[in-house]
Amino acid sequence: MLENHPILTALITPFNAHDEIDYPALDRLIERLLVEHTTGLVVGATTGESPTLSRAEKLDLFDHVGAVLAGRAALIVNVGTNSTRESVAFAKEASAIAAVTAVLAVVPYYSKPGQAGMIAHFRAIADASSKPVIIYNIPGRSVVQLSNVSLQTLAQHPNIKGVKQCTTVEDLAWLVQHLPQDFAVYTGDDDQFEAALKVGARGVISVASHLYGDQMQQVIDDLHAGATAAADAQMARLVPRMHALFAYPSPAPVKMALSRRGEIQNRLRLPMVPLNDTETQVVLAALGETEDEK
Repeated sequence: MLENHPILTALITPFNAHDEIDYPALDRLIERLLVEHTTGLVVGATTGESPTLSRAEKLDLFDHVGAVLAGRAALIVNVGTNSTRESVAFAKEASAIAAVTAVLAVVPYYSKPGQAGMIAHFRAIADASSKPVIIYNIPGRSVVQLSNVSLQTLAQHPNIKGVKQCTTVEDLAWLVQHLPQDFAVYTGDDDQFEAALKVGARGVISVASHLYGDQMQQVIDDLHAGATAAADAQMARLVPRMHALFAYPSPAPVKMALSRRGEIQNRLRLPMVPLNDTETQVVLAALGETEDEK
């Protein structure tokens, strides 16, 4: 699953002045991302402000994005919550959408389950879903971390086919070496993108690809050509910009940057708020832009 899909964009959810999903802006953004080497979209997850989207909004969003993509890229939709029952029910519903490639489910947050509880949680989701499941392992947000050994156990389930891993490059390397060859290992940290490729991961589920898809593809092309020094140099230019997109709670920085391009309105749903003027200047400076550049 997801062979030849190295850049998956964790898609933002644009909002309009009425606090509704701005579908025209979303459609234009998707078309640009496809041109700039995005090979799949992860919809309604962290960057998409999932906690503030209703279930009905998410299902409409999944249907809409699937129709826009029309098979041109992979579609991964987020169904995970910290409730196994809710996640199972949502996985059944979302995986029934024909355009969906796979469902994403996060390690249960807040509840702080142990490894046995997490394993049971993901098995239940995988049993319920008619599409493959990708585990989202992000201890920085969920507090608990699914261990490498637990992932190895879960990889034996016939419907668990990937992981978005937000830990270390060492973990990525271990997973690549110890999980089945068809198990899709992705980093969820943009600054690990090149290192993840070097240890054999499929690629990245990315925020930075909203802005730097062409440059990230150049890293891939250079590595494939054996031009490691060129890839390293390109990545060295990208890393400070990638860090800037997480200098403040995401997706506020990337939404600010996209709004400056005129692609979306700079709107988030509470409790997320747009960057203030000082924060905006900090991010723009790190991105190599100035307030005068529109």
